[in-house]
Amino acid sequence: MKSYKVSLKKEYGLEGGELECILGNDIYDTGASEWRRPAVIVVPGGGYWMVSKREGEPVAEAFLARGFQTFVLTYLCRPDGVRYPEQLAELAAAVDYVKKHAEEMSVNPDEIFVVGFSAGGHLAGNLAVEWDCVAQKTGLSLDCRPTAVGLSYPVISYACGHTDSFENLLEGYTEEAKEVLRKELSLDSRVTGSTAPAFIWTTAEDTCVPAENSMVFALALAKKKIPYELHIYPRGEHGSSVCNKEINIGGGDFLRKNSAWLDNCASFFRLFVKEDF
Repeated sequence: MKSYKVSLKKEYGLEGGELECILGNDIYDTGASEWRRPAVIVVPGGGYWMVSKREGEPVAEAFLARGFQTFVLTYLCRPDGVRYPEQLAELAAAVDYVKKHAEEMSVNPDEIFVVGFSAGGHLAGNLAVEWDCVAQKTGLSLDCRPTAVGLSYPVISYACGHTDSFENLLEGYTEEAKEVLRKELSLDSRVTGSTAPAFIWTTAEDTCVPAENSMVFALALAKKKIPYELHIYPRGEHGSSVCNKEINIGGGDFLRKNSAWLDNCASFFRLFVKEDF
């Protein structure tokens, strides 16, 4: 395994953005030197106020163990003095970077997945619905369509709860502009026939980002006949990441059930890959 970091600020002239690359070695003892892995870019949450470490490397390590090359995006947030669409530009640049450097990282450039958590789930979902608007919104020409996304207890709609994420994302805009952007960034209203497929999971007990967010997005995907998979586990608080007790100290036995999301998400992603793994 090898690990290194890439400055998206330096590579793309953005205000910030750092991509940690956590890569497995080539396939051992098979002679398959041309074999390429699918990739997962992990986008931690934090309400667009900070970037949660518990939703970064632990998630990347879990997907690395499931056969994916992995990456963790650290993006700028409100305390850094940035606002939308900077975060979208950083994630789009991360996807573009992995595609452009796919060969050297043993990645299949047609199999780039994004997994986001909470506000990071909003960011991943934002790319899923607006990947074809990135050039218009950021001025950057990027190859940034994700093959599919994984949305973990995601913020989706301003009407469904966790309005702080929207306020942090839109800090600095006028009230009139905020009103327009709150609607534009309620992702369930932006689903089209070109939206990327999505695996979605959350818990019924989440009082921070209510499960309704996940449900309205799944319904919007269904209406447009976009492939999706939705899991709502009956127990569990917000922010449980990979659902183990190292991260959720004092967590109950329900974590074992909820941790199934990792295998389920990996299986969903495999619907869109050519590798047999």
